[in-house]
Amino acid sequence: MDKKRILVVDDEKDICDILQFNLENKGYIVDVAYSAEEALDILTPNHQLILLDVMMGGMSGFKMAERLRKKDKLVPIIFLTAKDTEDDMLTGFSIGGDDYISKPFSIKELLARVKALITRSNIAPQAPMQEIWQYKGIVIDYQSNRVLVDNIEVSLTKKEFEILSLLAKAAPNLMSRSSILNQVWADNELVLDRTVDVHITRLRKKLGEYSSLIVNRSGFGYYLDIE
Repeated sequence: MDKKRILVVDDEKDICDILQFNLENKGYIVDVAYSAEEALDILTPNHQLILLDVMMGGMSGFKMAERLRKKDKLVPIIFLTAKDTEDDMLTGFSIGGDDYISKPFSIKELLARVKALITRSNIAPQAPMQEIWQYKGIVIDYQSNRVLVDNIEVSLTKKEFEILSLLAKAAPNLMSRSSILNQVWADNELVLDRTVDVHITRLRKKLGEYSSLIVNRSGFGYYLDIE
């Protein structure tokens, strides 16, 4: 079995050393960068995950992630941060981050999240049952992973696109939070139910006047209110 390659990006050498030691003990190949600028220079298509510190001297982790996503680089990203606020979590997810771990973190928890994310990323996606889904001014193109609102493409993160796609395919039936978690985040048991709420809040904003189509049935889950 090929070893998975991980890029650790943090300006604190002690943290890099700890992460590299524990990840290599689990069989990963680990490269280390002490700045976002250095990370961008050494990042290759062979890296299957980035552990990325948010607060660094020079370019921040958020800025680096934003730059990668603008170039359509979909390598999974786990943000590491000393802050633990919903605003920071929203920022990380809106940029296209796949997970978010607050410092100080448990090595056991971090290793579990790394394993879950790499496992999900290496599962070949199933072919969609349909190529296009459309309702009023919303169009979902499953082949190109694009969403149009009134003929204007909106920029969704991978998770936002997956959630909207699931709701569209299930519509008008309701999907529970646990069902969304299981399908979008697969076997990552460490992701909380509120993660779904955070993503849907962002998704609604991007749908503009169609935001009310995503309905929350309190205590049960979400559905698309289509006629």
